[in-house]
Amino acid sequence: MMNEKRQTSTLEVITIILIILIVVVGSIYTIAINPVKPQQSAATKAFKQGNGDPLSYWTDDSETKKQLLSYMEAITDESSPDFIPVERRVATFDLDGTLFGETNPIYFDHSLLLYRVLQDPDYIDKASDTEKETCYEMLEGIREDTYPEGMDIKHGQGVASAFAGMTVDEFVDYCEEFRKQPAPGYDNLLREDMFYKPMLQIVEFLQAYDFTVYVVSGTDRLILRGIVDGKIDIPYSQVKGSCETLVATNQNGEDGLSYVFTGDDQVILGGDFIIKNLKMNKVSLIVQEIGVQPVLAFGNSSGDTSMLNYAVFNNDYKSMSFALCCDDLDREYGNLKKAEKMLDLCNQYGWTPISMKNDWSTIYGEDVKKNPDNGLDFYYDYEIDEALDDVADAS
Repeated sequence: MMNEKRQTSTLEVITIILIILIVVVGSIYTIAINPVKPQQSAATKAFKQGNGDPLSYWTDDSETKKQLLSYMEAITDESSPDFIPVERRVATFDLDGTLFGETNPIYFDHSLLLYRVLQDPDYIDKASDTEKETCYEMLEGIREDTYPEGMDIKHGQGVASAFAGMTVDEFVDYCEEFRKQPAPGYDNLLREDMFYKPMLQIVEFLQAYDFTVYVVSGTDRLILRGIVDGKIDIPYSQVKGSCETLVATNQNGEDGLSYVFTGDDQVILGGDFIIKNLKMNKVSLIVQEIGVQPVLAFGNSSGDTSMLNYAVFNNDYKSMSFALCCDDLDREYGNLKKAEKMLDLCNQYGWTPISMKNDWSTIYGEDVKKNPDNGLDFYYDYEIDEALDDVADAS
């Protein structure tokens, strides 16, 4: 009798264990075939249920909005000849001037270097003459409304050297702290909130329809991490930018092919700039690091031309490229000459233009107001000539 009870008890335990295993395995399988997707906005959820507008920050008569909605309907209908399988739904976005403000009065990453070299109390006395001269040249460019020749490389090297020795996490944290500053030229706006609300809706809209979204920018990729973290729902692996060297703490100049990473090491910024991710370099990066030709691409300048063309030329799937035109002078620091140039490129290459002025009902939010006198004094009043003299005397 006792043996029967023991056998029964053993069978019950085995049965319970089997049930638990089945539940666990089933859960793992469910997660594997249904990976967690980015959070959908309330507007997108409502739209998919047939009673909402996922692009509510876009004007009702926006032709660009209509084209994108029509495109999405076509490529997600399995019975349509334009249907695109999920694994090929890839979209690439430039950052500055496409997702994020760039003209108040200069790029985020340029403002970051200016702060590091000329304002950061922990670094001012350590900044090199080359870093200072690069920053003075940037300030002169702002005042003269020109982009200094060769600044892409000079700035990239300046960032690499000014932050050399920091760990990756320390550098990203530095960028995230810097982005908490008020955005120059606006009331009620922080640097970290300089994302264009209508474009963030595009990102959420695409993700809701199983697009993989990449940010492909000329900004240093580690700075990009500090900008997009917590603002766009994508992992670091989908953030692509310019590159600088990374080394081990104790590598001390030894070649990476011979040095062995140890438990005492951390990965730190090596101090040398590698490549600027602009123009054709964007296409090369997409091919190397993404490996799939995008079917949608979004940009705002001639530096995005190759990426926008790569998406629409010789594509096996229905594809579109969109170019943002900075034509709003009231709510943003627009540039009509640049906007006209982008419109001409749209006509030349068949891209779809986006008018900030006409396609968007808001840019940063209704409470944000443009204020040319707010926070811009540093960029226009800094004593460049006196500073250059000091550098010359020190040399």
